This record gives sequence, C-alpha cells and structure tokens, in this order.
Amino acid sequence: MTKMPETTFADLSLADKTSVKKSNIEARRFSDVSTCSFSSACFTETSDEDEASPKDVVQRNSKGSSDFCVKNIGKAAFGRREIEIAEQEMPGIMALRKRASEDKPLKNANIVGCTHVNAQTAVLIETLVKLGASIRWAACNIYSTQNAVAAALAEAGVPIFGWRGETEEDFWWCLDKCIHSEGWQPNMILDDGGDATHLILKKYPEYFKSIKGIVEESLTGVHRLYQMSKAGKLTVPAMNVNDSVTKNKFDTYYTCRDSILDSLKRTTDIMFGGKQVVVCGYGDVGKGCAQALRGQGCIVYITEIDPICALQAAMDGYRVVRLPEVVRQVDVVVTATGNKNVVTRDHMNRMKNGCIVCNMGHSCSEIDVSSLHTPELTWQRVRSQVDHIIWPDGRMIILLAEGRLVNLSCSTISSFVVSVASSTQALALIELFSAPGRYKSDVYLLPKKMDEYVASLHLATFDAHLTELTDAQSKFLGLSKAGPFKANYYRY
Repeated sequence: MTKMPETTFADLSLADKTSVKKSNIEARRFSDVSTCSFSSACFTETSDEDEASPKDVVQRNSKGSSDFCVKNIGKAAFGRREIEIAEQEMPGIMALRKRASEDKPLKNANIVGCTHVNAQTAVLIETLVKLGASIRWAACNIYSTQNAVAAALAEAGVPIFGWRGETEEDFWWCLDKCIHSEGWQPNMILDDGGDATHLILKKYPEYFKSIKGIVEESLTGVHRLYQMSKAGKLTVPAMNVNDSVTKNKFDTYYTCRDSILDSLKRTTDIMFGGKQVVVCGYGDVGKGCAQALRGQGCIVYITEIDPICALQAAMDGYRVVRLPEVVRQVDVVVTATGNKNVVTRDHMNRMKNGCIVCNMGHSCSEIDVSSLHTPELTWQRVRSQVDHIIWPDGRMIILLAEGRLVNLSCSTISSFVVSVASSTQALALIELFSAPGRYKSDVYLLPKKMDEYVASLHLATFDAHLTELTDAQSKFLGLSKAGPFKANYYRY
C-alpha cells in the first residue's frame, strides 16, 4: 500500500491554518507567513513586532550618510529593481525628466514631500532631483510604504523617513525629521493629505515666510486648503492637482478601477461573481470601483449625497440606496467619499457574518474603526492587513487595512496612470516655483494647457496620433492650433 504523504502546516488551507492558530491569534496579532516576490508585492513584507524601531537603529548608506530613517538599508538593491520596473511604465514623467533636466527649472527649490512611498513615487522624487530640487521626504500613510523602495532612495542619497507599519507617533516623528533639518529649510511643499502643511503651520509657522507654494494631490488635503483659505490662514499660493483633469480622470478613476479588485483578491481570496457590494460614493473613485466590480459579476449598489452623482449612477444602471437599506445583505462594503463616519458602528453591528469592509477614499476616517476597539469585540489578525472583528454572538466582519487606503496598503497600483499624476505634480511645482507673484494666497487649479501637455506625453505609448486643426477650423472655433482646446469650465 502506498503511504500517503504527511500533511504539513504549509499544506493547510487558510481556514485550517486559522483554526490551528486560533489560540495564538487571540493572544497576539501576527503577520501572514506567506512570502511573495518583491516584483509583485512589496506590500506583503512581513514585520516582527519585537524588532527594534528604525528610530532606534543608526544606519548608513554606502556614502556614509545617516540622514534618513528606513526599515532596512540592506534592501536597497531590491528597491532599485522595483524603481527600474516602474520607470518602464511611466513614460510621461520620464519624458519630462529628459526634456527639463538640462534647464533645471527647480534649481534652488527645497521641497518637503509627504506622499505614499512606493516605486512610482520614487520615480517622481528622482525626477525632481534631476530637475534641480533639493528634497526631503516622508511617508503619508503608515501602511503603504514599500520598505525596499525607501531603502533604495536612502542609498541614492535622498533624506527619506518612513517604513511600513509605523505607529502614529512614528508618523509624526518622521514628518518632523523630514521638515526640520539643520541648514535646510523648505520653500515648497508637495503634500498628500495636508499633514506636512498642517505640521509646518503648527510647529514651524515662520517657514511660511520663505515658502513659495503648496501642491496638494488629495481630496482631504484640498479640503483643508480651502478651509484655510476661507479662514484667511492660507498665506501662500496652493495648487489643487487633485481636481486637475489628468489627475482626476485618469489616476483617480483608472487606478481605482484596477486596484480595488487586486486589493480584495489578494487579501481575502474572494470570488466576485454574484456577490452583493455597496460602494459608498460615486465620484471618480466610486465610478472606477463600481465598474470593475460589476464587470466581475457583482451586484453593485451605490450610496450618494449628491443628486447629480446619484443620477449618474442610476443612469449607469446601478441601484442608488441608503446604506441602512442594504447593510444586512451585502457581502462587501467599499467607502469612496473622503468623508468621515460613512460606515458607523451601528452599520457594522448589523452586517452579515463575513462581510468585508474596506476604504478606497483618501481619508482614513470613513470607517469608524475607533468604535470597534471595545472590550466586547475580539480582534484577530489573520494575515497582513486583514483583521477579523468578532462580536460576542460569534458573528464577524473582515476589516482591511484597519480602514486606511486598501489599494495602497494591500495591493499595487498601475505605474502608467501614476505617471500621469506624477507629471501633473511636477509641473505644478515648476509653475509655482518659477512664477513668483503670478499667484496670490489662494487655491488654484493647474492651467488647462499643462493638463493637455501631460496627456500628450503619454499618447506615444498607444501610438496615438492627434488630428491637427486647419487654419479655417482654428478660426471658426476661436482656438489656437496649439491649444488649450477646452475652457476651464469644461467637464470631460
């Protein structure tokens, strides 16, 4: 008789592993033990909670510099390969780097950046350096940093501060180290969420005397800037790239359309066909998520506060509902609003067993996660960025990334569409830095001509050929043959 091979722990299904480890899970939270290649998923890097904090370890790059704080400088070679792969899929920002590197339009610009730290951001960072800027950088999200990429930037001499799995205290420490450095003072801010702007305003307000402008790429950060402007606290010009056409219509929509599926599949192994999903918000993020989920066979509901967006959803064939109407029956809840407490404890109390809850909006306040930290609920970490929240009656929900951005915490994003956004950010920095006096202390959109230029940088990838206006056509429309081709109020 042939002897059956013994079953090892590695052979068990995720459910069986979870059962085997149940007692350990209840005693402590742990990271997923599976291993993935760096090329496919830096986000799966595991962490050991007993390891020393990077703040407590002095590291130096090959040139002897220690002006950085990353997880492990020894991973720089892996990170460099990640960056090189991203460069191949980012034609716009690479073309901008090549065209403007000789002119150095950002010479003497001291840029403090607070964004996600991943391979795509690294391409932007190194482009800004090529354009003449001196930069210091911090991560804007405690879960989205690709540690190997951060190490590669540190090895290249970039003062970068951030690692995956920071605490809130670590986050503010890193940002402060990024902003405040002896012999260096920022004169430009590139922000994602408004945290760098907030900290400078709170702790180093005198820096604003030399700051020439702020470039903000997120809905949350833009909202903060408009609040500051309304209150008379905005003392420098700011560029809202979140609402630029190339950022909003391409990066926001297409990135989210791709990454929502990837995030859910990687974290939960979900089969999409037939699942009932509610997407909260039908802006560009919500539109991308809804289209992708429906394309996989999901039954998709939409919640909206805006009648225009609600009408769009209805005419696109979605049923527009209030969350309490469907919360008991849906299998997945996706937030995409940028608001706070979109999903409350009351909603989660009524969700079905096994309901997946995640956030695609920029703000980490959309899901009321703090309300889940109560004595009667049990948290189980079943794999990296995946928590089971268990109620006393045994019912549980699956919370991804603790309510933070699920696509950047649990997945990867398309380098090509990030190239569009990165090109927009770079041009916005150049515009504000090189045109002092042109803009007042207010919030502006990127000039339409620059939006069109960013789009043109990416057309060659598709072998796309633009039709040119004839002289008669140009005169008839009242447009320059070189553009801009649409008025600022035009909605694409």
